[in-house]
Amino acid sequence: MPLLNCDIGESFGAWSMGLDAEVMPYIDCANIACGFHAGDPGSMRKTVALALAHQVRIGAHPAYPDLVGFGRRSMACSAQEVIDMLHYQIGALAGVARAQGGRVEYVKPHGALYNDMMSDAKLLRAVFQAVAGYGDGLRLMLMGRADNSLAQSLAAEFDVPLWFEAFSDRAYDGNGNLVSRSLPGAVHHEPERIVAQAVQLAKGQPLTASDGSLLHLQVDTLCVHGDNAGSVAAVQRIREALDGLHTA
Repeated sequence: MPLLNCDIGESFGAWSMGLDAEVMPYIDCANIACGFHAGDPGSMRKTVALALAHQVRIGAHPAYPDLVGFGRRSMACSAQEVIDMLHYQIGALAGVARAQGGRVEYVKPHGALYNDMMSDAKLLRAVFQAVAGYGDGLRLMLMGRADNSLAQSLAAEFDVPLWFEAFSDRAYDGNGNLVSRSLPGAVHHEPERIVAQAVQLAKGQPLTASDGSLLHLQVDTLCVHGDNAGSVAAVQRIREALDGLHTA
């Protein structure tokens, strides 16, 4: 059964974002912002404590250094710069977690960095190098696609275990890429549809892609959101649906 992961800990200073305390009881993995797109030392400490209280796995959610743009703008960075910025952010969260008796178990890049690495083989290699170089047996969470051969070959080369991720609230094209948010129907808003897609993915059933083809995805984890009351309610329903599949 796939794990539920959520981007979390994205408040900054006096600005509060997300319903972390409300969504944490329903998820398995917390992708915690490390300060470059959101988050600060205090929010990292609080989010780590919340994750530990609910026995949720702690993951680093590193990004481009783009606080104003929330990490959603691409940046022209060399491979070494990407490696350095990932080590900096992973290390920051790892220190906060260690001080509370926890540890970082995986890395899921955020926003534009996540999208860029999935379309740029050199950037993806740099991310693998960063995770492998940091050590500690960290996993890398990345998007599952129709063809995962590049990611799987890099995982074997760098000895980095993977979690392939899928989205229950997004439409896909035939290659397993997310449909651009600028296009109609790219984001599912109806709770029933979101839960239904989550169940499809959990069962290993194909999705109908935007071009009408059937899309098969390897799914180790489902990304869910907890930024408003409606999304938290949807996560609760997904959790209940998955638990029902597990006990059926």
